[in-house]
Amino acid sequence: MNVGILGAGAVGRALASLIAAGGHDVVVGVRQPDSEPADAVAGRLDTIDAAVAHGAVVILAVPYAACASLLPPLAAALAGKIVVDVTNALQADWSPISLGEDSSAGEEVARLLPSSRVVTAFNTIFADVMSPQGIDRDGQSITAFVASDDDDASAQIANLAGDAGFAPLVVGPLRMARHLEAMAHLNIHLAVALGRGTDGAFLYR
Repeated sequence: MNVGILGAGAVGRALASLIAAGGHDVVVGVRQPDSEPADAVAGRLDTIDAAVAHGAVVILAVPYAACASLLPPLAAALAGKIVVDVTNALQADWSPISLGEDSSAGEEVARLLPSSRVVTAFNTIFADVMSPQGIDRDGQSITAFVASDDDDASAQIANLAGDAGFAPLVVGPLRMARHLEAMAHLNIHLAVALGRGTDGAFLYR
């Protein structure tokens, strides 16, 4: 599968490595590819537009705060594509941005991209554990939860997560992103506020 990843931060780089190792063709898009070392990511480093054009699946590995300006100009190019939202609504200090009880980052992305097939996935997983060693917990892979209103998109992203080494679990429609993001906020609270570090992960048996 052709996969575009928007963003070459810690999450974007880690997912690119895992997904490429799983046999997929990855292009990582950034605003200024010439300013990034070519060996910084698995796959090919290129512009955001090139990554969007390349991917049948496009993964948003950018801060949630960037989506409002980044996505509307890309809406036409992303129409019909599976767009995977990895974001959580966070302030710069990792504290939550309140979106109310009837929304989530995933649902806000879907509003910005009404013609895309939006999926929330990977948002409960720290970049620090997105490696073969970090995923494997005594023989069990950490869980990658998947939520979307499009059942086929959910199935495709569950397969992609499995190829990347995770244990995928489809949890239902996109509104389940509200609960997944609450889990992510809990994970961040444990890691940051309580000092437990970013090697924690969810395993659903």
